[in-house]
Amino acid sequence: MITELAVTTIAHAIQLAVAPVFLLTGVAAILSVLTNRLGRIIDRSRFLHGGSLSAVEINQAIQTELKSLRRLAHLIHWAIGLCTTCLLLICSVVAVLFLGSFFALNMAVVIASLFVAAMLCLIMALLNFICEIYLATAHVRGGL
Repeated sequence: MITELAVTTIAHAIQLAVAPVFLLTGVAAILSVLTNRLGRIIDRSRFLHGGSLSAVEINQAIQTELKSLRRLAHLIHWAIGLCTTCLLLICSVVAVLFLGSFFALNMAVVIASLFVAAMLCLIMALLNFICEIYLATAHVRGGL
């Protein structure tokens, strides 16, 4: 039988988990944007590879664009991996919050460490995203 204290403890854990859950939603939205950008890069790359792949038929401009697309895809892949790691770390924060409450353990250091790691992953993912946007914009302007 669940005691009133246990219900109160669980309710408090749920309150603490609300902020990380909202963060999950935000990072998931960023992940959606990243996957859409990666899809566009892949579509453009497939279009450029669409014809014969003989060296005679592929001119220098297409080779340069494909190299640029590979660079953009590399940055997006890293951003996606880091966002996914961030999401896993945030989920771990929520799980540890509940486990700590349920078993009456002081998990403050673990929770703080997981949250800081999640934020560092998110920062690195966003830096990769900014670099990808910068390179894509420079490419459109003819800077690459």
